[in-house]
Amino acid sequence: MAQQVLLVEDSPTQAQQIKETLESVGLQVRIVSDGPDAIRVAMESPPHLVVLDINLPSMDGYQVCRRLKRNPGTRDVPVIMLTEFASPKETMTGLQAGADDYIPKDIFAGEHLLDSLRELGLID
Repeated sequence: MAQQVLLVEDSPTQAQQIKETLESVGLQVRIVSDGPDAIRVAMESPPHLVVLDINLPSMDGYQVCRRLKRNPGTRDVPVIMLTEFASPKETMTGLQAGADDYIPKDIFAGEHLLDSLRELGLID
C-alpha cells in the first residue's frame, strides 16, 4: 500500500504542484488548507509524513508542528516544512518546533523534497 502524505498548503496552485511531485514517486496525498484541519486529519488517521507550509490561515505551521510533535499519536510522524520563509531564524524556529526538515520554496524545492523523502525511507 502506498505511503500516505498529508499536505498542508493554503495555495491551491502550490498544493497541486507539490501533490504532483509526491504522486510521481508513488505516494498518496491528502491536501488540507489550514492548521486545525491538519491536526484533526493527522490525529484521526496518522499519515506517514506531513508536508507543512508555515503561512496558513488561523494557525501557522510552527504551531501545527508543535502540536503534532506533542501528541503521542502523531509524535513520530516526520514533518517537512516547505515554505517561502527561508531566513536562518525561520529555519531554526521550524526545526525547534520539531520539523524533521525545512525546505525553502525555491527552484530546488522539488529536488530537496525528494531527497528528504529518500533520507526518511519513504521512497527509493
